Amino acid sequence: MTQFVMPSLGADMEDAILVEQLIAVGKPVHRGDIIAAVETQKGVIEVEVFENGFLEKWLVPLGTRVPVGTPIAELRSDDASNLQEEPDMPQRLVSDHQRVQPRISHATPSLASNFPNKVRQRVTPAARRRAVQTGFDLATLGHEEIITLDDLPQVQQAPDTTPLSGMRQAIAAAMSRSKREIPHYYLSNIIDLTAAEAFVADHNADLPPEKRLLVGALFIRAIARAIEKFPEFNGLFENDQFLPNPKPHIGMAINLRGGGLVAPALHDADTGSLDDLMGRLRDLVERVRQGRFRAREMSDPTITLTSLGDRGVTGITGVIFPPQVAIIGIGTPDWQPLVREGQIVARRAATVTLAADHRVSDGHRGAGFLLSIIRNLQKPETL
Repeated sequence: MTQFVMPSLGADMEDAILVEQLIAVGKPVHRGDIIAAVETQKGVIEVEVFENGFLEKWLVPLGTRVPVGTPIAELRSDDASNLQEEPDMPQRLVSDHQRVQPRISHATPSLASNFPNKVRQRVTPAARRRAVQTGFDLATLGHEEIITLDDLPQVQQAPDTTPLSGMRQAIAAAMSRSKREIPHYYLSNIIDLTAAEAFVADHNADLPPEKRLLVGALFIRAIARAIEKFPEFNGLFENDQFLPNPKPHIGMAINLRGGGLVAPALHDADTGSLDDLMGRLRDLVERVRQGRFRAREMSDPTITLTSLGDRGVTGITGVIFPPQVAIIGIGTPDWQPLVREGQIVARRAATVTLAADHRVSDGHRGAGFLLSIIRNLQKPETL
């Protein structure tokens, strides 16, 4: 018998709320199956299992806030015999609007093997936020009606203060830690994108919109290829040592429709065709915008790419997300005067910026890393 524990889904995560049990008791599980979904400050994350076997029992009821490392289920190994399947069905917390709305509980979960079914409160998102911000106990309002903002006591707040959302609190904690602990250094350069954009236009000429390639995919592949020569920018700094990663799992900074951002990993960005890479990127962005992504995508990034796309900024200087050691920022592509063969010509170009951890690398290597990315983009057909 083995225990499946609440995984750590990022350096800033301390706990999460169990909101879906996706495997019924007695059912088989296989490595890579999604066994549960948990609610963090960054959204709902699907959690995978990493061994084969059968789900023996759930140890934690839905809606419980579970600290990282706490067992949430028991698994029986593959060789278990005569295991009777129980009729339990996968469970999840769903509101009237079909969005996961977990019951907040700050108690450490009991590890008892059986829990009675409880009637769950139905609470609107606005009311839940107000309760968290003010410390109001929703349990005092009962369970029979849908609880709205009008049901909560009015709290007078100073007009010049705005409570931070859970997402903003998570970002604030991670970025404060980064600037406090990581000795950043910054480098920037100009990327001539004329060849890259011409390659993309030619590639997309006969493709429908949903199959078209974006220049962003070329950025990702160019970074992944540059990492092969400069591995010190791809890994994690933990316990006073740098742990390089053999594969580039590039964290993609994605803006969320409801505010805030996350940077889940695009795994193995150095493999597959550009069309395959673009398909994986499109799938990742769509799922994140829907508030659904997977545990490995949040825990695996080894370097981050951030871009403001068409926001019109010349460049972006990022803050490293710990325990990573580098982040690359791409400004908005625009027409710029560049010198080519002694002549001033108009070219499509963008500013690329590297923020890196001085404990692991220095400016000399950082400059080489940026130059390698730029050179890769000058030959898009090789990516």
